[in-house]
Amino acid sequence: MMTSAIPFATEAWVQRFKVEINASEDYRRAAKNWEGDFLFVVEPDAANPRPISMYVDLYHGQCRQAFLVSDSAAPRAEFVISASMRVWQAVAQKQLDPIKALLTRQLKLTGNMAKIMRNVKAANELVNCTTRFDTQFPAG
Repeated sequence: MMTSAIPFATEAWVQRFKVEINASEDYRRAAKNWEGDFLFVVEPDAANPRPISMYVDLYHGQCRQAFLVSDSAAPRAEFVISASMRVWQAVAQKQLDPIKALLTRQLKLTGNMAKIMRNVKAANELVNCTTRFDTQFPAG
């Protein structure tokens, strides 16, 4: 069955990401000791004049919540990771390692880098979840 690509940084994309995280035995094993929530922020550009934020609550190998954040209702998250659409695309398509992107500040982190570094396998499995469905990125 052919499925259509889901536009990145939309409510539909975040919900599918949650489904894939919760279906991943590899993520569950890698993140069994992880507790922490994230705001993934797509920085503004010509196509999107406002930042786009996606909230993901991860707890012991499960995604408890995931949603697109409206400007007025941004939850406080333990980690905020922001980048341009181009960098997010490279990470989601496994062209750029997420840890390398953090270390080179292509992904900008607010939060405890040491905690993430202790959970590299979980971070990589999280990225693997984004490759289990087709994502549509803006042209350009």
